[in-house]
Amino acid sequence: MSTESALTLPHASRGGTSIGAVLADLLPAATASRARVRDAALVLGGAALTGVAAQIAVPVPGSPVPVTGQTFAALLVGASLGAGRGLLSLALYALAGLAGMPWFAGGASGAGATFGYILGMLLAATVVGALARRGGDRGVLRTAGTMAAGMALIYAVGVPYLALSTGMPFGEAVAVGLVPFLIGDALKAALAMGALPTAWKLAGRRG
Repeated sequence: MSTESALTLPHASRGGTSIGAVLADLLPAATASRARVRDAALVLGGAALTGVAAQIAVPVPGSPVPVTGQTFAALLVGASLGAGRGLLSLALYALAGLAGMPWFAGGASGAGATFGYILGMLLAATVVGALARRGGDRGVLRTAGTMAAGMALIYAVGVPYLALSTGMPFGEAVAVGLVPFLIGDALKAALAMGALPTAWKLAGRRG
């Protein structure tokens, strides 16, 4: 059993899978040492997935913030791995990027004007992971609420950081750092609303 999964004991069951678990907990690990190896691999994999998704970047005219797959990956990592492993994955992603790894959006690194969104992803992955452990990724409506909460946290950190780092007024930061991305975020949420509950249904059939 992993350190994280041991902190929250399963307390209910739905479709053969326990409420209190996240998808990563379904991966077998017969001993504590194997669980640690599994968790380390998941953390590394979550960071790598976020870095790869960040390279899917489309510039937005008039905005320093591109549309990327980064936010979707960060929220998916949080929901799939849980709060602890999700936080570690995004922390590894952020620290490696600060150290010069060119895997922020568009191959960037370092603390630029959009680094606040990455800090927001750290918080969002943690909260989304905690919600997922409470069943927040088991149904379509629950997943929608979980994703909306995560995205709100990303913007709650990213937009003020953008305003402070560039010196632009807060209203302008909202106009260029939030509004252009709402439709794309709705599509990302829709993807998660289909993918996560479906993964749990498949897991329940195999359980």
